[in-house]
Amino acid sequence: MHISLIHPTGNPNSREAALALSEANLLYEVITTIAYDPNSSVSCYLNLLPKNISKRITDELGRRTWVSPNSVQMRTHPWREIIKIALVKTGLSERLGLRQQQLVDWVYAALDDHVAKYHLESLTAVYAYEDGAASTFQAAKQHGVICLYDLPIPFYRKNQEIQTQEANKFPDLASALQAVQEPTWKIERKEQEIQLADHIFVASSFTRKSLLDVGVQPEKISVIPYGSPIQYFQPQTKTDQVFRTLFVGRVAPGKGIHYLLKAWQELQLSEAELLLVGINEFPKNWLSQYRDIFRYVPSVPHASLNEYYSSANVLVFPSLLEGFGLVLLEAMACGIPIITTTNTAGPDIITDGVEGFIIQIRDVEALKEKLEWCYCHPQELAEMGRAARRKAEQLTWDLYRKKLGSKIKMILASC
Repeated sequence: MHISLIHPTGNPNSREAALALSEANLLYEVITTIAYDPNSSVSCYLNLLPKNISKRITDELGRRTWVSPNSVQMRTHPWREIIKIALVKTGLSERLGLRQQQLVDWVYAALDDHVAKYHLESLTAVYAYEDGAASTFQAAKQHGVICLYDLPIPFYRKNQEIQTQEANKFPDLASALQAVQEPTWKIERKEQEIQLADHIFVASSFTRKSLLDVGVQPEKISVIPYGSPIQYFQPQTKTDQVFRTLFVGRVAPGKGIHYLLKAWQELQLSEAELLLVGINEFPKNWLSQYRDIFRYVPSVPHASLNEYYSSANVLVFPSLLEGFGLVLLEAMACGIPIITTTNTAGPDIITDGVEGFIIQIRDVEALKEKLEWCYCHPQELAEMGRAARRKAEQLTWDLYRKKLGSKIKMILASC
């Protein structure tokens, strides 16, 4: 059995999926753009460069670390990704009128086309991801290759529905709601991908529902939640007495941040802080109206997030729609309880009132109620945090890999 996994950037869940296939003795090769091995000869050559240049390149490559699982071949096609990075980092893309998402789409589509032309011989199946599978799946069907599809976020129609509603409610935020602006060609590719897929893997019940709503048969979908990084994120002692509410992720309307800001503003808690960590994707100057009520930290290295989680009493993740939300499990691994919405993986990974709280999207009053409860019940909240860590220890990446590998073996056996 030979399966190739294709992902342009190699995020944590795709790396774990590749490892799952490898552990099941199914993985033939991994195909991506850049796969950096810190122990490779490339690192030695980087050390020959001036220190400041070497550090910048190493930091960028570090985000694309992907070491071959069990010495399986890594096929890399880096040049378009390198061009994309150079255009964005130098600011040339902005001067040329190219949005970053356009460049991302260019990289995904190019790798997809390349795989369709050159990487399907002698395969049993391909395992590919949203926006990078349409051409591969079309060619795979001609070769009799099984098409396994990973959809990490809700199907685009649900995204469009919710973000269009939000743009109508808040016209001044419309420019920051990306799903409203998806080009026709990209939407057509998304539709092709779910039609051609023989089986679809999702990480949350909410994503599953977004597929059921458009007529995908339930037996074609498997929900396998992602794993908690319990080795990398550990509980640490909080060093101050400030009641701190934390958000980690893209600071954007789609994450429900504007509802969190309104709730926090109305609560006016004493000796309390709202901390937002992540890239600001609101329209320019929009957040300035709330600048006196929160502290903002731009994007930080992933390795330093543990200290931010550990400085908080509760993580609030009020996303309007989310395929999963890995920050939920990161916070839980640090022993931090969570407040999140029904439109995330919250219902799949916690019990409401035990490891945290689950509320409806856009519900400012519910946010206020849960935050005030957390503020007024420090001992009970601390016990929630301990329960969160215990739950995180059960939801491991090892469990994810075993479930994924087992399900794929069942699919192959039935074909």
